[in-house]
This record gives sequence, C-alpha cells and structure tokens, in this order.
Amino acid sequence: MRDYIEERAISIANYIIEHDATVRQTAKAFGVSKSTVHKDCTERLEAIDPILAKEARKVLDINKSERHIRGGLATKEKYAHML
Repeated sequence: MRDYIEERAISIANYIIEHDATVRQTAKAFGVSKSTVHKDCTERLEAIDPILAKEARKVLDINKSERHIRGGLATKEKYAHML
C-alpha cells in the first residue's frame, strides 16, 4: 500500500475520533469521497493499526445508529422555515 494512503487512513481515523465526525463531515474535511473514508476506516486501517481502527469504528457505529434522528431534525428544520 502506498505511504500517503496509509497516512491518510490514520489521519482520517484520528479526525473521526477527535471530532466525533460523521463520514460526510470527514470526507468534506479531507476532500475525498464518502466511499474513500469508509474504505480507509474499515479495510485499510484494519491492516495498519487494528486498535485505531476499532476506536474509529465505535464512533462510526454510534453515528450510524443516530443518523435517522439527524435526518428527522434536518427535515423538521427545513419545514419550520417554510411556515
């Protein structure tokens, strides 16, 4: 694996852990796609640093379990401005 990819995967995981960031927020911060963030955290990072991968996975799992709530709040906010 290329060095810059490994460095990016580690940086992405650290960003997710430090900021409790979602995949979308992380992708925007690093200028990569959501797919790249997900692949870096699930596949590539597992081979590089399994402990860091596990911690990043915890944050991503929490975000995934809460995303339906964030979506509902966004919709509520959208329609509140229309009234």
